[in-house]
Amino acid sequence: MNIDYTSYLSPFTWRYGSPEMRRIWSEVNKRLLWRRLWVALAEVQAEFGLVNQEQLADLRNHMGEVDVERALEIEAEIRHDLMAELKNYVEQAPLGGGILHMGATSADIQDNADVLRIRQSLDLILEQLRRLLLAFVKEMEEWADTPLIAFTHLQPAEPSTLGYRLAQYAQDLLIDWRRLSVTRESLKGKGFKGAVGTGASYAELIGTENLPRFEELLSVRLDLGFFRVTTQVYPRKQDYEVLCGLAGLGATLHKFAFDLRILQSPPIGELSEPFGKGQVGSSAMPFKRNPISAEKIDSLSRELAQMPRLAWDNAANLLLERTLDDSANRRTLLPEAFLITDELLLVSNRIVGGMQVNESAMARNLSVYSPFAATERVLMAAVKAGADRQEMHERLRKHSLAAWREIQSGGDNPLIHQIVGDTKIRRYLSEGELLALMEASKYLGDAPQRARELAGEIRSVCGG
Repeated sequence: MNIDYTSYLSPFTWRYGSPEMRRIWSEVNKRLLWRRLWVALAEVQAEFGLVNQEQLADLRNHMGEVDVERALEIEAEIRHDLMAELKNYVEQAPLGGGILHMGATSADIQDNADVLRIRQSLDLILEQLRRLLLAFVKEMEEWADTPLIAFTHLQPAEPSTLGYRLAQYAQDLLIDWRRLSVTRESLKGKGFKGAVGTGASYAELIGTENLPRFEELLSVRLDLGFFRVTTQVYPRKQDYEVLCGLAGLGATLHKFAFDLRILQSPPIGELSEPFGKGQVGSSAMPFKRNPISAEKIDSLSRELAQMPRLAWDNAANLLLERTLDDSANRRTLLPEAFLITDELLLVSNRIVGGMQVNESAMARNLSVYSPFAATERVLMAAVKAGADRQEMHERLRKHSLAAWREIQSGGDNPLIHQIVGDTKIRRYLSEGELLALMEASKYLGDAPQRARELAGEIRSVCGG
């Protein structure tokens, strides 16, 4: 990659996103798509007798000869990027160039090319998301039965399993995958309808009665459905729907990364992202193992979350049959939304594929905090055996508060010992019964089974 480091560079030029996604949104790919659309238009017009085969052959022979530098020279003079590319194409194909863009307006080319790029991008995103889902499936199945302490309000709550916790993220990702798949399949281009969407210019060339067949032939040739009704451009509502889908995926990945940052903190220490052998955590503190990948996910997804708002404005403020006040921001909005999503998935795949699980930390936290959750089981069992519910609740509450004070002062959790040694509770439950009730691994409900069932559903959907 040739980069001029003496001028401002967008981080998306080289730091964030894959080469494949950058290629999709490159100047070369955009101009190749413009030329593909011009040739498709000429090919269909040939079927109506407007273009001959020699002209088509000339256009096809030069379709791939994109020369960005020459097009920019022309644009500097005429100040219209699409017309500059058109003039460059005409220079290269003098025989066929004379019939290029016949009946078209700029948006007939630009808008259809944008939708084709959005579709290419969604294909890449969906494949990366499929890989991420299957990576989660592997972890869910491996850790389905491994108990840990779950947290509500960032406070220790009741036992769950690592596989079930991971299933939360995978379930949201599956929702995202299904939504983006539907979005991809429902994408439509503007079609070829001219300056205000009426098709009048093309009707002058081939007759109004031929317009439905004309667009149908172009739709088949491009493998792209067209909106029935447009203005000069396709409805910007479609951009909004696409951006909402991407932002929704960003929300899922933000939660996963945020949770991982909490779980990687030493007081919990149960999960951590991969840390390279030569990786530097801090310039000042050599011991640091900062969760930089998870933090990057949260930073970029925070930016992605704002983008549907801009797409909303573009849709809501596009006055009458078209104003140009969406054009400049869409040059960055669309590519950067996809490049952010691309980077989020790249990083997430690396994290899940190399995620470090600290089983001893999970066991330690479980041993410290799970006895508190078990008091609910003890309460229910004692009342079932004939005890007064309010009396038992008060005794368990006092034992719990005393045990919590002991933990906060640095001691081990004495709650199990206190409850087993309580003679009033022992009137209703034996020592063996109490020890069994306070065994955390027995208080998991059907979480392991649900995690495995979701893993199976994802495999059936994603083909893993």
